[in-house]
Amino acid sequence: MPSTDLPLVRIQNLRKHFAATRALDGVALDIAQGEVLALMGANGAGKSTLVNILSGAFQADAGMIELAGHAYAPQSPADAARHGVVTVHQSTERVGAAGQTVADVLLLDRFASGKVPFFLSRRSVRRQAAQVAAHAGFNLDLDADFGALGSADRQLVAIARAVASQAKVLILDEPTASLSQAEAQRLFTVLRELKARGLAILYISHRTADLQAIADRVVVLRGGVVAADFQRPIPFEAAVEAMIGRSLSSARIAPRAVSKSVVLHLRGVRLLPHSPAFNLQVHRGEVVAITGHLGAGKSRLLRALFGLEVLAAGDVELNGTSFAPASPLAAIAAGVGFAGEDRHRSSLLPAGWPGADVAGTIALPHLHRWFPTGWLRPAVERNVAQAAITRLGIKTRAPHAPMETLSGGNQQKVVLARWQSEPQHLLLLDEPFQGVDVGARADIIAALRADTQNATLIATSDPEEALEVADRIYHIERHTLHAVPALRTSAVVH
Repeated sequence: MPSTDLPLVRIQNLRKHFAATRALDGVALDIAQGEVLALMGANGAGKSTLVNILSGAFQADAGMIELAGHAYAPQSPADAARHGVVTVHQSTERVGAAGQTVADVLLLDRFASGKVPFFLSRRSVRRQAAQVAAHAGFNLDLDADFGALGSADRQLVAIARAVASQAKVLILDEPTASLSQAEAQRLFTVLRELKARGLAILYISHRTADLQAIADRVVVLRGGVVAADFQRPIPFEAAVEAMIGRSLSSARIAPRAVSKSVVLHLRGVRLLPHSPAFNLQVHRGEVVAITGHLGAGKSRLLRALFGLEVLAAGDVELNGTSFAPASPLAAIAAGVGFAGEDRHRSSLLPAGWPGADVAGTIALPHLHRWFPTGWLRPAVERNVAQAAITRLGIKTRAPHAPMETLSGGNQQKVVLARWQSEPQHLLLLDEPFQGVDVGARADIIAALRADTQNATLIATSDPEEALEVADRIYHIERHTLHAVPALRTSAVVH
């Protein structure tokens, strides 16, 4: 627990706007010396903005930050580091490169500052790097190629560099996202040692296991303000309710009857060779949501079911028949539709290309069925598009309006219409509400829940979205699924 009553970091009335968006709207919180403070919040809650201000990447519009009792307003990440605030990001690509030894990477900050002799022997580099590692309490292979290290060791090298820079505050952004359970436990051991030495640690994570293992306190952000502050032990269900702004009981959608027909059946599936196996069934007319943070495996699962990646192990059945698509074309032929999280890359043609309009976007994956001779008939595309415009309430001036003229929500409706324009069996939607306004989201949810023919599997990092649309909800951690009763609506299967 914190070693002093005086907070090392004090944030008061912090505000940050981006155009009309209030990213932070009066955030106030303290971080004590020797405390691990976990920061939770759904997408858009303000977590990244707060971290960017603390790390010097952004400057606040208003408010005040104190560090060890003195005003703190860093103008850059380097300025923040000079004050003792260091951020270790989830990605370690910028920490070091292949061909550099661990010793080289540990001393990069010293090399950049010029605080080393002009002539430096390998023995001297290794000796100084050993001092850095020892100061951080790590036992690292200093001669290992950084590019050959696993995710856990890369994280440890990044943290050792941060500690060597005389860090007072260590900010960790989803540090266990790509770690195994054993690697995460190793990281927690190191963090406990750093905490005992007085570092203040701001830990950004959605993982319940992480919060239970390492957090002294959890602060929940929602809509740019502090929505809740929980001391250990952390009540996870209450934290989720604070994230979504309502009770879980009121957030749950009404149970409904779905078919007993199993469309998708996963048995003993492993997304990675070392990840635990899991099973899953999705019924006809049912919407199942998978929630989890970036890198947890939800996108990998959907991409594998669409033939874009390969499962490490397990059996998949589609309508009782073995299903292992070798490509997206094979998946589409089997009646599987897919909308990726970045619709501009996965679902839309570049602006100005032939077919980059509403009708062409809907027709694109079905051209070989609709026009087997290769002779396109615009009237067919136009009629299908017009029916979708009416059914989904797509706001567009015409079926052949360019997609670039539509709002994000209406673009997403067109992507959904693509897969509802032909009989399907399974619909895979990755972050389907990303960049979608509230009104369009409600229309898309209504369309999905009115679909009694398809089985729908959704991946979302936002638990509120899952609660609004899904009959059943699973949480994914370390590439394996876990049913979450507190976040689950009861689907009546008959």
